[in-house]
Amino acid sequence: MEKDTLLEFHLERPAKKGLVGNIYQGRVVRVLPGMQAAFVDIGLERTGFLYVDDVHISQAGIEKHMAVQDQVCNGRPQTNGLEPDIPVNHEPHPSIEELLHEGQDILVQISKEPIGTKGARLTCHITLPCRNLVFMPLTDHIGISRKITDENVRQRLRDTIEQLRPQGTGFIVRTVAEHICSTELEADMEFLLLLWDEIMSTAARSKVPSLVYKDLDMVLRSVRDLFTEDVTELIIDCKQTHEKLLSFIQTFAPQLQKKITYYDEPTPLFEAYGIEVDINRAIDKKVWLRSGGYIIIETTEALTVIDVNTGRYVGRNDLAETIFKTNMEAVKEIAYQLRLRNIGGIIIIDFIDMDSEQNREELYTVFQEAMRADKSRVNILKLSEFGLVQMTRKRSCQNLVQMMSEPCFYCGGDGIIKSQRSVCYEIFRKVSRDSKNIGGNNVTIRVHPRVADMLLREESEHIERLERETDKQFTIIPVPDMHIKRYEIIWNE
Repeated sequence: MEKDTLLEFHLERPAKKGLVGNIYQGRVVRVLPGMQAAFVDIGLERTGFLYVDDVHISQAGIEKHMAVQDQVCNGRPQTNGLEPDIPVNHEPHPSIEELLHEGQDILVQISKEPIGTKGARLTCHITLPCRNLVFMPLTDHIGISRKITDENVRQRLRDTIEQLRPQGTGFIVRTVAEHICSTELEADMEFLLLLWDEIMSTAARSKVPSLVYKDLDMVLRSVRDLFTEDVTELIIDCKQTHEKLLSFIQTFAPQLQKKITYYDEPTPLFEAYGIEVDINRAIDKKVWLRSGGYIIIETTEALTVIDVNTGRYVGRNDLAETIFKTNMEAVKEIAYQLRLRNIGGIIIIDFIDMDSEQNREELYTVFQEAMRADKSRVNILKLSEFGLVQMTRKRSCQNLVQMMSEPCFYCGGDGIIKSQRSVCYEIFRKVSRDSKNIGGNNVTIRVHPRVADMLLREESEHIERLERETDKQFTIIPVPDMHIKRYEIIWNE
């Protein structure tokens, strides 16, 4: 929370814990050359998806692939496996069928949770995060957080990691490590190297498929990644978890221990801080703006669409000013909602059309600034001719709506159901068609009470006409527990 406003909400329940960061010993069950990907069995309900770019290739593997490419270049002179007159912009990457085959055992890490009908996204580029560092055991690379902007500090950190790291390994220095000494970096590095040795040892003796390493739970992971010097207070309402948290923080950041508070008041924690209200707002489709305008957030499997409307806001001077102010207020609310709801993937925002190019540019600039505080990677394109902003936001797990709600059992998640009148006329057509082939004088129609009411009132003339045409007597029976679009027609002798 910041200034009494809920900024981020992460959810994990005991019965369904998060999977991102877990490492598995898996087995390739299918290779798809047409998609340059493979399906890997890691012991979960659905197989994981491994794209070719996420398959680890050793330096020896790259050299072997380049040698093969040399052999198919029709005997032309080569230099280091490449054409001397062709500039090289990237290393060659073998195809998926050259890297993997069915039945092959492979060590993978989950990079994206299973979402909907899709299995987990996998990678062979293992990463192990700690308080100050992220370890990449299979990558020869040193990275510094982009949020560390001082070039002298960046160079100092780079030199320190270069001196400490084993050859061929990679490390990323996290933002929180900007001002720490080399001793703390070395301690983190030693911990991560020992952890990797333990993972490799476990993988060597594990059956396939199986879980080799489980990442920290939600509480400890949040503390590791979010609890910094900038945080004023961390409040927790579970005594057992509070003690576990104190022990954890004593090891990784003892100076922050005084900021941890145990909450034992009779009023529930979320209620005391107004979080429950914010959570309920965060799963509504319509979000009202202070001016009286509103935004509609619709999420599909492929993308999220956000529509901005003036609503009750009528402005004071002219239409252009009203539209501009509504859009500018919506920009900040949209940035907030994307982060709070953890909406990822492709996002299309339909702002209200503005004729002024200056207003359009200002809107784009303010939106970029509003999204700067978001920790997820975003890419925003300028307003299109139709007033649309197209953007992407990195998605690693289900959004808040998906985690806290489920498709309506009544409409099946469509959000609409067949109207009562449509059901009535569907019954009329079926009775009219079947009456020619079925004997008997009486017809019993069992329907939902609302449909029964419409048949007996608004559609009574149609029923009477149908009785004359079919020479049959109709009996309408309301059934309270029947689905509104279901019905039962019983032909009686």
